[in-house]
Amino acid sequence: MEVHDLPDAEDALAHAGPIRHDPPDDALPGRDLHDLSAGGGVLGRVERVARRALRRYDVGPDAEVMLINVSENATFLVVDAGRRLILRVHRLGYHSRQAIASELDWLTALREEAGVPTPRVVPALDGSRVVGVADPGAAPRDCVMFAHVPGAEPAEHRLGEHFGPLGAITARMHLHARRWRRPASFTRFHWDEDAAFGPRPRWGRWQDGAGVGREEHAVLGRLEAALCDRLARFGKGPERYGLIHADLRLANLLVGGAASGGRAATAAPPGGAGQGHPGESTAGAAVPSPGARRVDRGTAGVTVIDFDDCGFGWYLYDLGAALSFIEHHPGVPEMAESWAGGYRTVLDLPREDEREIWTFIMLRRLLLVAWIGSHPAVAIARELGAGYTEGTCALAERYLASI
Repeated sequence: MEVHDLPDAEDALAHAGPIRHDPPDDALPGRDLHDLSAGGGVLGRVERVARRALRRYDVGPDAEVMLINVSENATFLVVDAGRRLILRVHRLGYHSRQAIASELDWLTALREEAGVPTPRVVPALDGSRVVGVADPGAAPRDCVMFAHVPGAEPAEHRLGEHFGPLGAITARMHLHARRWRRPASFTRFHWDEDAAFGPRPRWGRWQDGAGVGREEHAVLGRLEAALCDRLARFGKGPERYGLIHADLRLANLLVGGAASGGRAATAAPPGGAGQGHPGESTAGAAVPSPGARRVDRGTAGVTVIDFDDCGFGWYLYDLGAALSFIEHHPGVPEMAESWAGGYRTVLDLPREDEREIWTFIMLRRLLLVAWIGSHPAVAIARELGAGYTEGTCALAERYLASI
C-alpha cells in the first residue's frame, strides 16, 4: 500500500514532508517491521539503488531522482530533461519477481482490454519490466519504472461524490478479472483470514499495533472472532472472491489528467443505456462483455494507480480499502451506498452481499491497526498511532452490537 501517491513533482515535493532515514525512537525491538522501517541507513541505501537503477533505462546521466514517499516500497520521481517518470524500488520479502510481473500483467490487461486507464510500464534498455539492482549490505532489490500520469487525487472536500464513480470503475475491474485468462505464470497473494490473522499475517499482528493494551486486546479479539465467523459463512465462491486491487482508495485514483495511453471506452449513442461497456474501444468495434451494464460517466478520465497490493480476495474488500483511514467519518454509510449504486451500473451486487459491507470495512480497519504497528517509518502511521487503535475499538463495539 503506497500511502501518498502524488503525481506531480511540485505537489510531491510540497506534500511529501521530511523522509526519515532511521527508525523512530519508539520502534519496539523484536516487532515484525518491514525492512524500509528497520533503520540502519536503509533509506539512504535505497536511494542509491534508485540512482543505480537508472543506468538500466533510457535515462540521461543528469536525471534528477527525488524520493516521493516510503510505504510498502520506496517511490521516486525521476525528471530527465523535462520528462517525468516514476521509479518504484521494492521492499524485500513482500513480492517475488514473478509476482511483480503478474501485477504488471494485470494492470496492462486492464488498460488494453477493459478500457481502465492505468500507468504504462516503461521497460529497461534490455526490455525487462522488472530489474534487479544491487543493494550493498542487503539482497538485490527489484525495481519497476512507470510513465508519469498527470492529474491529482479527488478533492478531499468533495469526498462523498466520488464513491459512485469509484464503485463503477471497481466493478469494471472485477468484471475483467472474472473473465480474464491469466498467464500460466500468474501468481499473487491472498487477502483472506490467514493473511489477516494467521501465524504470519501479511502486515503483522494487530496485537502489536500502537496503543493495544489489555482492554484494546479484549475488544479487538472479539472483533477478530466475529469477523472470522462472518467471513467463513460468507464463503469464497467465484461470485464473491477473485482478483482485486485491494487498495482502491481515492488516493490511488488520478483525475483531471490525460488517460494513460490505453484504449478509451467509447460513449454510448444518445439515448442509449449509458457510457459504454468494458471491452469497447476506439481501436475497433465494440465487443461488450456479457453481464456488463452502463459505465458511470464519472469514471471518464480516471486513472487507477498503485497495484502493488493486488491479489485474490473478496470483491467487497475493495470497498473496505476505499474507506481506509476514514471509516469513522459520519458520511461513510452514504459513501458505501453510493459505491454500491455505482457498482450496480456494471455488475450485480446482491442485497445479501451488501449487508456484509461493514464486515469488510472492519476487516480492513483491523488490518490497518497491524499495518500502523509494523510501519513506524511511514508518516501517516506515526501520525495516526494509538488514536487509530482507540477509534477502531469504538467502531468494533458498534459493529459487534449490530450483528
